[in-house]
Amino acid sequence: MKLADLDVIVTAPPAPGWGGRYWILVKVTTDTGITGWGECYASAVGPEAMRAIITDVFARHMAGENPENIELMFRRAYSAGFTQRPDPTVMGAFSGLEIACWDILGKHRGRPVHALMGGRMNDRIRAYTYLYPLPGQPMSEFWTSPDMAAESAADALARGYTAVKFDPAGPYTLRGGHEPAMSDITQSVAFCAAIREAVGDRADLLFGTHGQFTTSGAIRLGQAIARYGPLWFEEPVPPDNVTAMAEVARRQPVPVATGERLTTKAEFAAVLNAGAANILQPALGRAGGLWEGRKIAALAEAANAQIAPHLYAGPVEWAANVHLAASISNILMAETIETRFHADLIKGAITVDDGFIRPPEAPGLGIEVDEDLARAYPFTGRGLHLEMQEAPCNYAGGNAFAGGAPPDGD
Repeated sequence: MKLADLDVIVTAPPAPGWGGRYWILVKVTTDTGITGWGECYASAVGPEAMRAIITDVFARHMAGENPENIELMFRRAYSAGFTQRPDPTVMGAFSGLEIACWDILGKHRGRPVHALMGGRMNDRIRAYTYLYPLPGQPMSEFWTSPDMAAESAADALARGYTAVKFDPAGPYTLRGGHEPAMSDITQSVAFCAAIREAVGDRADLLFGTHGQFTTSGAIRLGQAIARYGPLWFEEPVPPDNVTAMAEVARRQPVPVATGERLTTKAEFAAVLNAGAANILQPALGRAGGLWEGRKIAALAEAANAQIAPHLYAGPVEWAANVHLAASISNILMAETIETRFHADLIKGAITVDDGFIRPPEAPGLGIEVDEDLARAYPFTGRGLHLEMQEAPCNYAGGNAFAGGAPPDGD
């Protein structure tokens, strides 16, 4: 059995677009006719440029190869061009293709992917959700309203979720770390207070920041929200500054989580070695795929750290996350996005029931991708999957992060 053909589908989830402006799905077919699906979570170049990179990585390192030889193909891609260092774009391309290989192997052997990766450790996986506006809540006001966030949290609790994530500190700026405005700290405290009041001790608070702050600014913010007992402080400083993140971890009491923007075990090992975080959040469509994710989990296990796979993408990456989560002992929880489009794209094959996910038992990833639906929503915009604003922190007029929602018309 050899890898033979590749198709890349760029699909744009309809409004409100939770999961990003577009999802890059890869369909890989063997010479024996078995099809595997993967998803690439890489956004440093536009989707058409990414299509070319995925095609090149497949042709150069994978076409004609046995899909079992994942370690060999990884080393080819990782070392290409005399690099042997983490490259988020190349590894993002490889990640989706690697996930497709596991889907193929599972289908070939009639077994779910988790059965091929050490077996099923967990019969169900704790899910968490970002707080999104409820029907009737105005989106433009939601992101700065503690009361609306509390209502959304209460709704998530009623659906069985035991952890909710929110990001009230804004802005999401490309300028790197900045000192938070005092109003941002006040707003963050208000969000934590309102959400804690709404959920009591029945759900954990997951505080996100998207790497916005300086070291001192993150410490100030962490100390301010600590009284509400957040389970984690996500990316308190830019993710490339491991030393600064370690200082934040030491000087404020909220546990630090990171990993959405990291790739390969090399970058995650640096985080663990520095004591910068004890909750790792690999996005398997960027981190290197399932096998690399398994290695990251093993590093974390040796460091007494836990894994919480990140998701701001489509349901194919989510399926991969679920199989990783099912096979490791140090899973904390897995991010989940529940929209009609997410569900329909995999024909409802994986669901969240009362706040938990049951790993699928069907062969491969256990999903059936609705290819016609994916192709019916082509991406026609100009933006990247996620983007950061150029404007700096607004110390006079207030800040907001709109939950990753694309602007109207893009």
